[in-house]
Amino acid sequence: MKKISLRVAVGLLAGSFLFSSCIGSFSLFNKYTAWQKDMTSNKYVNAIVGFILMPIVGGVTLVVDAIVLNSIEFWSGDNPVESNVGKTRNVMGQDGLMYAVTTLKNGYEVKKPSGEVILFTYNKKDNSWSMSQDGITKEIFRFSDDGKAIKTVVNGEERDFTLNAQGVADAEFAAANGLYYAAR
Repeated sequence: MKKISLRVAVGLLAGSFLFSSCIGSFSLFNKYTAWQKDMTSNKYVNAIVGFILMPIVGGVTLVVDAIVLNSIEFWSGDNPVESNVGKTRNVMGQDGLMYAVTTLKNGYEVKKPSGEVILFTYNKKDNSWSMSQDGITKEIFRFSDDGKAIKTVVNGEERDFTLNAQGVADAEFAAANGLYYAAR
């Protein structure tokens, strides 16, 4: 039996990663470039430091993204660098109050200023989003099989809305009980 040389083995391994059509988000490289662009308030200092660091750090982050992270993202659907699971952001609601929104593995936890918690969860099997509040869970909407529309219940009636401008207009019309309001 003939031995495979180290060069051939490395070439085959690299080729299997590089030619597997796993074009991903390049999140590590993008995070590095965002940091490099905003590392100081002086754009000239950022540019000079960027020219010095880019061949080294930029090259390493690009290779790690291309070979490792984008492959993981392609096969698993998740990029380890982009994970926001467990992070909480404060978001101002339309009512002017601040809500604490925590990213979960399968959705979001929203904590009202009063302390009440609402869960929004995604069910991958059913391709649907649900809302849980006070121990009651209700499906909000479900994506169609082709992903081009959603199905939801509006005013007691099950409706389909396409994911385009017409679908948004139809949803606004349905939510307003069939009334359009003139803009001033």
